[in-house]
Amino acid sequence: MRAIPYDDDGHLPGSQAYRRLLIALFFIGVATFAQLYSPQGLLPIIAVEQDITADQAALMVSAATLGLALGVIPWSYIGDAAGRKPAMIWAISLACLFAVLTTVAPSFTLALTARFFEGFMLGGVPALAVAYLNEEVSSKVVAVAAGTYVSGTTLGGLAGRIIAAPIGEQLGWKLGMLVVTALAVICVLVFLRMAPAALRFTPRRTGVSEALGALFGNLRSGALWVIYLQGFLTMGGFVAMYNYLGFHLAGPPFLLPIWLTSLVFLAYLAGTWSSPRAGRMASRWGRKKVLLVGNLITMAGTALTLVSEMWVIIVGMVVLTGGFFAAHAVASGWAGARAVAGRSQSASLYNLGYYAGSSVFGFLGGTFLHQAGWSGTVIMVLVLTALATALAALVLPKN
Repeated sequence: MRAIPYDDDGHLPGSQAYRRLLIALFFIGVATFAQLYSPQGLLPIIAVEQDITADQAALMVSAATLGLALGVIPWSYIGDAAGRKPAMIWAISLACLFAVLTTVAPSFTLALTARFFEGFMLGGVPALAVAYLNEEVSSKVVAVAAGTYVSGTTLGGLAGRIIAAPIGEQLGWKLGMLVVTALAVICVLVFLRMAPAALRFTPRRTGVSEALGALFGNLRSGALWVIYLQGFLTMGGFVAMYNYLGFHLAGPPFLLPIWLTSLVFLAYLAGTWSSPRAGRMASRWGRKKVLLVGNLITMAGTALTLVSEMWVIIVGMVVLTGGFFAAHAVASGWAGARAVAGRSQSASLYNLGYYAGSSVFGFLGGTFLHQAGWSGTVIMVLVLTALATALAALVLPKN
């Protein structure tokens, strides 16, 4: 007889294994996204030290997110064969190694190369975390569990930015990133200690034709295409906002120091708050409704940053961050739950779109910044989010 709540569909809330799994995934989310976004608050410093433009400095973020986008699908197959937990351990450990190599690289080009491979290794976590949840947790609470994982990613993104920026301003951007890597290693150790053994995973090796079938089978679904595009369009805009906000606040009329602008990243706490709540609301009211409301809130917050008042910009960033992560928590869980072929491959396709958007629009936002100032970047983001919202409203089912 089981001493913990469990049904044939997976772990239930109240069980020790359920709590351990959520804690483990929370911390590996922190480790992953602290490293991925640690350069973001440092971009103005990197631009000055390397004598490069804002969009060139943003390649420190885009190189890693491009690597992650390309890594999620290979890691999903590694996870199918070796197991979700072992694959995530290898992925995050190798990512920490490349993070260290980034800080000792003798040139900016080599640092970008190391960042690309760091991102490729980090791809193992988002590629497998949601699939791990879908397998081990009862389908009744998958949306809630996915929201908890996403809240860990928001805290990771916040920690990476808010720790690296003030240290980097005083001691150089490389040391700022190295301190974040040390934090990530501690989080990895927590994951190793807490993650329970898989009970419902069956290892399987996939041939090339079967692998392609599992991958591209999901692309026959119009609804899944729209879910993947949610990540591509909204994440691209979200990263652009945070990439270039520091440049906006460092210039006139604000002229803020880097350590102070980095405090704007505290807005990430809105995402930590909203993502698990969005999962619960999706279980109650339906995924589509929560996704659409999240996108509309994101657009409202984005528009507020056009006002040249510091307090309004801060409110705008809090609002857009809460809205974005609410929508992302729903979409990321939906990608796995609605898979028509390989579940982990569907989650990986979502992450491919999510981080490809981050790379593409995270860079292009700088082009709009050069051409039209901050309003150019904001308008780009509004158009991207509006397109995602229209597609979701027209194509996605209620659940």
